[in-house]
Amino acid sequence: MDLSTFDFRTGKMLMNKMNKNRQRMRYDCSNQAKGKPDLNTALPVRQTASIFKQPVTKITNHPSNKVKSDPQKAVDQPRQLFWEKKLSGLNAFDIAEELVKTMDLPKGLQGVGPGCTDETLLSAIASALHTSTMPITGQLSAAVEKNPGVWLNTSQPLCKAFMVTDEDIRKQEELVQQVRKRLEEALMADMLAHVEEIARDGEAPSEKEGGEEEGEEEEEEEDQDHDQEMENV
Repeated sequence: MDLSTFDFRTGKMLMNKMNKNRQRMRYDCSNQAKGKPDLNTALPVRQTASIFKQPVTKITNHPSNKVKSDPQKAVDQPRQLFWEKKLSGLNAFDIAEELVKTMDLPKGLQGVGPGCTDETLLSAIASALHTSTMPITGQLSAAVEKNPGVWLNTSQPLCKAFMVTDEDIRKQEELVQQVRKRLEEALMADMLAHVEEIARDGEAPSEKEGGEEEGEEEEEEEDQDHDQEMENV
């Protein structure tokens, strides 16, 4: 509320001052609506882009700076932090629609990040093995445990840094040899079963042909006996 026209002695509003203030406000509003006169007498020129080549001067404060282009950054799409957690809860099924049992990770592999379980860690390592060509070393920075949202290396899975020893390599080689041996035994058993099935299928037609020949001989003998009886009659 404007109290500039209020007389504190009498406790009343001064009408003369109120009228002057109203006239002043009307004058200011009318002047703002009209705007300032343009005293420029130059002809208006339409500013359009020129079709002719014009020299351009590049001015920079740091001439030594160079723009570096990273083609790999344009190829790889950005990913969310902890996107591997979306793979948790997904299960794999074999041809017989039976649930495939998840493998157990070594004790040296430990997850990093909020709510990182063994299933999330397994999915993250499997994704890194199939999608990345870089060696998997884990999160090498120690600060990632304090603030993983800032210091997380997105090119590595959600696991702490680990070391692969010669003992780990030997155990893995033994495991691979056992799996290969079981695969060889399964292939040999399947091949022998296939050979036996082919042998059974080959014996069945020969027995059928032998039975047909014996039936034809019996029919011929019966015909000869019948002809002999007719001659005797």
